Amino acid sequence: MLQLHKLERYKDDQGNRIVYDGEIREDKIDIRFKGSNNTLIVSPKADVKDLLITFSGDNGQIEIGPTTKKRAGLRFELRCGHESRILIGENVGCAGRTFISAVEGVSVSIGDDVMFAKNIEVRGDDTHPIFDVRTEKRVNPSQSIVVGEHVWIAKHAVVMGGVTIGNGSVIGFRSIVTSSIPNNCVAVGAPARVVRRDIAWERPEVVPRRPNEEYPRKGEKSPKYWNLTDDAAVPEKPVVRPRAVRPRPGAKRRLALMLPAPVRRLVRKLSYPS
Repeated sequence: MLQLHKLERYKDDQGNRIVYDGEIREDKIDIRFKGSNNTLIVSPKADVKDLLITFSGDNGQIEIGPTTKKRAGLRFELRCGHESRILIGENVGCAGRTFISAVEGVSVSIGDDVMFAKNIEVRGDDTHPIFDVRTEKRVNPSQSIVVGEHVWIAKHAVVMGGVTIGNGSVIGFRSIVTSSIPNNCVAVGAPARVVRRDIAWERPEVVPRRPNEEYPRKGEKSPKYWNLTDDAAVPEKPVVRPRAVRPRPGAKRRLALMLPAPVRRLVRKLSYPS
């Protein structure tokens, strides 16, 4: 196993690589490669606070999007297995370290503007297999997960494999999501069940507000996520974007990928003058 404690551009002889052109980060960074041809792509604008990543197989891919708005920062423990993917969108925030697991070829997709509280797990697998004694067939295969945009997941919640959570929804404290949840609703319990539809939520905290203060304040409303719940829009199985097929770069291309972004832009400008 190869273990790195810096978030910086990297490539090794096993085909493992880190694509990152931002400021080098060393605090609370732990990246482990146990296989080959794994790729970690981190936006240079990602507000990384705490990152533990384990690639436990071959051909895994993790992508972490940018942070362009004020958020709590990115705090993740990510486990990526053979032929698996974890996709984290823009402006995601985590109050505490969130655990995400995708193994056995499944994908976990986290949409833009998702808000994670503390001690949350999003897992497409159960870590260990369970079998039917009569048939000897496995009964808990790993499954993909899609968490939509602007979803709020409260403390100690767990999202299990094979579910989709629609845009603008809220998952309550200590809930366990085992089936898909539509958009713009509140779901609570174990297993989680929808208790209220046609809701919208906003990020500003109520803690400093005065009694009977009017909500939302001017500029706090995000109209994009104020929608009626549509139960019919929930897919039976998560729909994850297919991975783009990228040709393996030649030697010159591989060398170019190791250069800092400003140098690559200058090379392209000189190679293709306007």
